Amino acid sequence: MFFDFKKEYKEYCLPKNKPEIVLVPLAIHIAVRGKGDPNEEGEEYQKVVGILYAIAYTLKMSYKSDYKIKGFFDYVVPPLEGFWWQDGVAGMNYDRKDLLKWISIIRLPDFVTTEHYAWAVSTASKKKAMDCSSAEFLAIDEGLCVQIMHLGPFDNEPGTVAVMDKFLDENGSVNDYSTTRLHHEI
Repeated sequence: MFFDFKKEYKEYCLPKNKPEIVLVPLAIHIAVRGKGDPNEEGEEYQKVVGILYAIAYTLKMSYKSDYKIKGFFDYVVPPLEGFWWQDGVAGMNYDRKDLLKWISIIRLPDFVTTEHYAWAVSTASKKKAMDCSSAEFLAIDEGLCVQIMHLGPFDNEPGTVAVMDKFLDENGSVNDYSTTRLHHEI
């Protein structure tokens, strides 16, 4: 039986369609930072997604190689996640996706160490003939957050964010976006 992050951590990966407060614990990830419109064909974002999945699947399939990871268990590669922001913009200007900055991530099982990660980057780079050096091993501890399931296109997201903002206000809280607390999507 495979460990499936979406099933084991439903409270984070499959939120309800109404706002709720969750405590997001420390987790480790493969991460790549970038900027620009993720919808542009052949641009940076598509390349980044390829790098993330190359490393993620190298780690997942390590048990079939000579490289053995202590504590390894088979798992489903978690979904792509992202942190989004625009410098100098309160919230998000959805009409200017070209100004987006982002950190795209894929969660890793806790048994992955920095040494295992370095092996996977090197192995994926060689096997896929791609430069994976822009990826980083990133621990993220988000703490207390508000979340909701957004349904529909990205351009309709402001309505969902407004629902979360209203929920925060009604519960005596405010957004505290900063360089370390960003808009997070799974």
